[in-house]
Amino acid sequence: MNSALSTLLVSAGICLFGTLAAAADDTAKVTSLMSKDLPDYPGKEGLMISVDYGPGGSSPIHKHEADAFVYVLEGSIVMQVKGEKEVTLHPGYTFYESPSDIHLISRNASKTKPAKFIVVLVKKKGAPVVMPVK
Repeated sequence: MNSALSTLLVSAGICLFGTLAAAADDTAKVTSLMSKDLPDYPGKEGLMISVDYGPGGSSPIHKHEADAFVYVLEGSIVMQVKGEKEVTLHPGYTFYESPSDIHLISRNASKTKPAKFIVVLVKKKGAPVVMPVK
């Protein structure tokens, strides 16, 4: 992971504990777009991030102790959570991960074109965004 991305994640208040962005190859970029306390849900916060995968980009196996809502903006991405079938998502497609899901596959479907998606997470305030799973 390049130092500019590390600085961005730290300054945005995203604590990844060296997981998603660090273990992803240099073709993955995570950008914090918004973070907001949710007063109607005490102790919860919403976080919106964008994820850009360069050609062949991916993320390691991980989980979010959050409800995660994904919306694909461009390119195609392959997603799979444990116990479910692998799916290929195209622009306009959505994907959901529950707090108990283990995210086995998250990668760009293309080796030649970039992909970009938005993730909205509803999580416990102060909890890590991503946790590694071995």
